[in-house]
Amino acid sequence: MAEDLFIEMEAAQYTKTGQAACGDDVRFMTVEKENRHLVALSDGLGSGVKANILATMTTSMAIKFLESNVPMLEAVEIIMDSLPVCEVRKIGYATFSLFDFRLGGRARISEMGNPGYIHLRGTEEIPPLKDEQIVSSHWPDREVRECEADFRAGDRIILCSDGVTQSGLGVRKDMKFGWRRSGVLKFAQARIAAEPGISARDLSAAIAREALFLTPGGCKDDISCVVCYLRRPRTMRILTGPPFYKEHDADYARKASLGFDHVVVCGGTTANILERELGARVKVKLSDMKTAGGLPPVGTIEGVGIATEGILTLGRVLSALERKLPPEREPAAAAREILSRMMRHDRIEFIIGTKVNESHQDPNIPQDLELRRSVVKRMAAALEKNYRKKVTVDYY
Repeated sequence: MAEDLFIEMEAAQYTKTGQAACGDDVRFMTVEKENRHLVALSDGLGSGVKANILATMTTSMAIKFLESNVPMLEAVEIIMDSLPVCEVRKIGYATFSLFDFRLGGRARISEMGNPGYIHLRGTEEIPPLKDEQIVSSHWPDREVRECEADFRAGDRIILCSDGVTQSGLGVRKDMKFGWRRSGVLKFAQARIAAEPGISARDLSAAIAREALFLTPGGCKDDISCVVCYLRRPRTMRILTGPPFYKEHDADYARKASLGFDHVVVCGGTTANILERELGARVKVKLSDMKTAGGLPPVGTIEGVGIATEGILTLGRVLSALERKLPPEREPAAAAREILSRMMRHDRIEFIIGTKVNESHQDPNIPQDLELRRSVVKRMAAALEKNYRKKVTVDYY
């Protein structure tokens, strides 16, 4: 059933060495009322700030045209007419790859100038159902490829800029023409064979890192890779705060039965409730104190999930989410572990106890230490806006 599926869309990028801005741009959009998912990837002419402007203009216009169902030929002409002209080459130019998918239907991929997309079902490459070339009489040197793909559960579609396929060009004797699309294909197939459930986030990052590795001495061109992965959603659950009524504790504790890798318990009182109701115990290694990074260390509740301190940790997670800080750059182990789990899951369920914790009413506590409900509300907004996660919040 289409409603039981989730499409994970992620991108990984590297900026050309010595440049202040990436000359590629990636934009995502979800049209909720149509259950439709859009991606635009553009590579601006050259590199640096000017290329970034070209690429950003292209993705901004292209994704709006996709949303509005503007015919591709008309969209291309408007985009090309709108781009500023390069002073050196006397042309306004940016390549693009566009992905348009409605759950339960076919995927449409449109490309101009970028490497051809890759469609994988497991490790098998799947050819397009439809593959056409369209040319504008207004811009006869701009050929657009339009494809339709039978995009099914478990499939992945990979888009990339030529910074990926041309990596290794001119610096590796074994890659006379660079990594090429065929090299990207073989690499992706090998990664999927080794880890069949690899996420779009991890696969796009692996491809981009490999492209960077293949060009010793720094990034010679902007590198961008997008992976779209259609699959069953992965759900995690965060429990924090005691229920308003004590008699609801048992039902509240049962919410932590999703599986160890999918449950986070935030707050000492919350952990105590689960210990009492589930007969489990929180275990913390004293040796972890030295590497906790300023927050209490992460504990484990056997058979349930991980346990962390409450409002301070959630506040730290909120800050990272709003700043789009990658999990690996978060110094506090507890916040880093929660962020990592969030990135690995598609649906985030918050189970919030509504009993007020008197310790958080102390006027000496900094004002930015917000109450649980306010913090969770902002976390939900950041997860949906910045990471395209599905978030639900239930109160007890």
